[in-house]
Amino acid sequence: MKVKAKLKNGVVKVKCMAKHDMTTYNQMEKKTGNKDDANFITYMSAKIGNETVFEASTSQFLSKNPIFKFQFQGIGAKGDKLVMEWIDRKGNKGKGKSKIK
Repeated sequence: MKVKAKLKNGVVKVKCMAKHDMTTYNQMEKKTGNKDDANFITYMSAKIGNETVFEASTSQFLSKNPIFKFQFQGIGAKGDKLVMEWIDRKGNKGKGKSKIK
């Protein structure tokens, strides 16, 4: 996972790319004949320390290697570590880190 976080005028802007194939039910039905083989990110979160700054439940309708953009304020300063995590439909996990610049 690639993560960039920048602080400007008290607002932290984050851009994150989650590396994942994001296979849909329709794609897997055509490929294997079994919809249950579909696998996509279902949950994404971002934290600074113990404070959650972003949470999202997602579905199969995101592209391969989806990009998430969000911003927040009031939490975090330059040099703080932002940790992004995702979980997919099959329980696999991904993690990315970035220092706020």
